[in-house]
Amino acid sequence: MASPNRLLREKSPYLLQHAYNPVDWYPWGEEAFAKARAEDKPIFLSIGYSTCHWCHVMERESFENEATAEILNQHYVPIKVDREERPDVDRIYMTYVQATTGGGGWPMSVWLTPELKPFLGGTYFPPDNRYGRPGFPAVLEYVAEKWKSDRARIIASSRQVIEEILRQTAIAPAARIAGKEALESCFSALRRSYDTRLGGFGGAPKFPRPVALNFLLRYWGRTRNEEALEMVLRTLDAMARGGMHDQLGGGFHRYAVDARWFVPHFEKMLYDQAQLAVSYLEAYQISGHEGYAAVARDIFEYVLRDMTGPAGGFYSAEDADSVMDPAEPHRKGEGAFYIWSQQEIDDLLGQPAAKYFSYYYGVEAGGNVVEDPHQEFTGRNILAVTRSVEETARHFDASVETVRAALEEGRRRLLEARGRRVRPHRDDKILTAWNGLMISAFAKGGAILGEPRYLAAARRAADFLTREMYRPAERLLLRRYRDGEAAIPGFADDYAFFAQALLDLYEAAFDLRDLDLATELTRRQCELFEDPDGGGFYSTAAGDPSLVMRMKEDYDGAEPSGNSVTALNLLRLAEYTGDEAFRPAAERLFRAFSPRLTTAGVTVPQMLVALDWFLHKPKQIVLAGAAGSAELAALAAEVHRHYLPNRVILMLDGEDTRRALAARLPALAGMAADPGPATAYVCEDFTCRLPVSEPAALRELLN
Repeated sequence: MASPNRLLREKSPYLLQHAYNPVDWYPWGEEAFAKARAEDKPIFLSIGYSTCHWCHVMERESFENEATAEILNQHYVPIKVDREERPDVDRIYMTYVQATTGGGGWPMSVWLTPELKPFLGGTYFPPDNRYGRPGFPAVLEYVAEKWKSDRARIIASSRQVIEEILRQTAIAPAARIAGKEALESCFSALRRSYDTRLGGFGGAPKFPRPVALNFLLRYWGRTRNEEALEMVLRTLDAMARGGMHDQLGGGFHRYAVDARWFVPHFEKMLYDQAQLAVSYLEAYQISGHEGYAAVARDIFEYVLRDMTGPAGGFYSAEDADSVMDPAEPHRKGEGAFYIWSQQEIDDLLGQPAAKYFSYYYGVEAGGNVVEDPHQEFTGRNILAVTRSVEETARHFDASVETVRAALEEGRRRLLEARGRRVRPHRDDKILTAWNGLMISAFAKGGAILGEPRYLAAARRAADFLTREMYRPAERLLLRRYRDGEAAIPGFADDYAFFAQALLDLYEAAFDLRDLDLATELTRRQCELFEDPDGGGFYSTAAGDPSLVMRMKEDYDGAEPSGNSVTALNLLRLAEYTGDEAFRPAAERLFRAFSPRLTTAGVTVPQMLVALDWFLHKPKQIVLAGAAGSAELAALAAEVHRHYLPNRVILMLDGEDTRRALAARLPALAGMAADPGPATAYVCEDFTCRLPVSEPAALRELLN
């Protein structure tokens, strides 16, 4: 094995994967920058993450190659960045790559001046000329020669590009805040791109993009437009049946490479599990169909089993690649952990169970992947639901009960057998922002499904972040925890997603400490990240000399943007605290992003969720009664059965709580609390309907 480089001192699993490369890697930091300045060398910046398939490919082909490493070490200062640890660095250079090449992705390869300004960029480079791409060594040699012969032009060009990106990404506040027309425009755009036959939006590859589903459900909630609801439910149904859904172990893979959700890209990301769990929970609230609740449960069980650390924090991701044959541990293939041969299923299940299982899941003797994008799928099967239990029973002239029991036992046996395979790499770093999303999901799941284990998981994770990632004396939230170390000052999305999680946890468990910490984190976020003049929030705090620009992120993609989540946090906190600073901050944010909301709302659907709240008065639901009483719990459970996205829930479960909340919201002072019967008030602007004490009467008010 080669000698280790500097990355061996890092905590990031991605950086540690490269610690024994012959490349003389540096982590992002002043040591590398100083070397580039002192030796007058350009920087080669490589950005990726530990579960990225093509990152692994480029490492094997190029970064483990001695000759390529020699070129890098001689002519450049090579820097590795984990995009999940440093989304700020990733955003800046991804914006550059997208602006100059028309595309982006990981691994991302960018050449920088010693002043950190980019002058060339791309993504994956093969080791030689192929796929219509130039070979990586040839590019390295060419750039090194140009740095020597034409440096003045390179430096001038890099400055011009940064100036142009700053100009293009500048946000000019609008004179007025976008109105309902922005909601209608986004719905129309999603309607046009919706795949009416297979669900989802656009063609292959298909991503779940829960932020779009969030918007459509709220659009349905306000307009009762059944088309909006059908788009969501059909998409959720198709994803749940497809190979993108891990039919044995639960949870969802990153995306489908085809249009029918069948062949997945097999990595699993925590943020997908969190957001999709909420989508299925909300579909369950609206439809009452147990199938949606079952999918949410299987996501939660997967996360509890495979993605939860011993102290309660949630791990980041699982890889797509895994060992194909234990006898050849260095030979890996994408999806090897998840796919099956017909013979394996026959041997494990016996007959007739194997016949039922194979018919139901579309298993075929020669493999069920017709167009194989990965050679390792040949002769193998991806499990996807292709028939119903009833169809399977009719086909084999068996009872539905017999088939259902055989399928359940078959899933158990295959999952047990799969557990004996070599697992994919798991990225066990704990990220505050992604944990925030998962805490929200578990809190909602515990409340909506009435499952104490899920609420306990949310509580443990929130306590972990509060204990390990928050420094109250410094009012500092940290980004990453791994191997006993918390590090990296948090970004705007860390503050926003954790504050959102605490608000959701308050509405599920009604611990005032969660509301207090959410309030404090949001105030601190405003101090560190808000642009009080132009509106909105920068992703990074001021004062980092290693960042060539500060950006206001607004794109709601695989994750919602920090600005979108913050907008709703501010509006919710205005209702919870009566603090007159929160709503004006939300208004400044909406004014800053109104041009985007109006002309390109489909790129910011989660921000439109917040705008929908802003444009329509939310309900206040106040529950009062004796702490821990069954009657009060029954009223809370009734509230959580209903799809009511634009509402806040307050709990007055004792005199101390009533006094604490009334100090912020004087209207609560006159509401009953212990002693007396459990009571529910449904209000707007704290003008309330007649209070009720029975769940059935509360149901009538909420409907």
